Amino acid sequence: MGFIKFNLDSIEGYVANHLKLFISMAAGILVFVGIIAMSIFFIAVRGAEQTMIPDVRGKELTEALLELQVKELYPRLQLRYSQSSHDKGIILEQEPKAGTIVKAGRRIRLVVSQGVMINKVENYIGRNIDEVRMDLQALGAASGAPLLSLKEPLMYDFSAEAPGTILNQKPEPGADISGPLTLELVISRGQENAMITVPKLTGLSLPEALEQIGRTGIDFSFSLRETRENERGAALVYQNPPADTRAPANTVVALSVTIPEHLAEGEVFNLFRYTIPQNPYPLAVRLEALLPSGERIRLITVEYSGGEFTVPYRLPVGSTLVLSMLNREMHRETVTARQAL
Repeated sequence: MGFIKFNLDSIEGYVANHLKLFISMAAGILVFVGIIAMSIFFIAVRGAEQTMIPDVRGKELTEALLELQVKELYPRLQLRYSQSSHDKGIILEQEPKAGTIVKAGRRIRLVVSQGVMINKVENYIGRNIDEVRMDLQALGAASGAPLLSLKEPLMYDFSAEAPGTILNQKPEPGADISGPLTLELVISRGQENAMITVPKLTGLSLPEALEQIGRTGIDFSFSLRETRENERGAALVYQNPPADTRAPANTVVALSVTIPEHLAEGEVFNLFRYTIPQNPYPLAVRLEALLPSGERIRLITVEYSGGEFTVPYRLPVGSTLVLSMLNREMHRETVTARQAL
């Protein structure tokens, strides 16, 4: 029994010694692996060799790419239209800027010119000047700079063409575009001494009269007066010149509207006034009302050449009147109780 006990003690000692050795070796391996991992981490943090970004603006794309390749830098290309056809394939911008110190392998944003969006002058003759103006603005926005601009002030002439129609242009259609150009346009004023037949407006309600004015496009001037015997409120009771009169196209028709005797609570009846700058020919003008409920209603849409613009309205307090020309807001005002007559 003693012999067996002695052997068991020896075996336990042997195992204990080797277990300590195994643990020590495992710990050593872990430390070694940790040292290697830390070394790799610091090498990665330190990164690649640093380099200075060259200035490639104004250079051909192929030349710029070669310079970046030598510096072990990589391009990220963006295309953009420019003002000159000679710029095609040229670097317009770069980011980061030249002289910046970065690590090799960095991506550099290069903006490359596609040249001009168009290379020849279009034929604008016969088109409306307002449409052409919007097209040129869109062209400038797309190219990042105005390629074609209009010479101001525009030239106007009487003609049989509708007012606002382009009659002539310089440079002529088909001319080459190699850089920014200024267009000289001649615009139609309409027929000289053109005549109109004044429509019948008396007897109409205010909404009916405003609709009729919008269809005929006459110049007009409103005034308000008290309701008299046998007259209804908010109706056209006077016009001058009278209906069916032949008059020059720019004749201002004077109109009188009666003031309603009774208004709903919180309602206002008044005259909107705003002076619109004079234009060489009538332009599309629109007056709308934004009600407190959020509803938007149109009061009148008419071709108007300029001057004092007067329109009667019947609206709830808190409504907003919005005046626009060519779909661009010119003026807005809020209807208040003080405006009640």
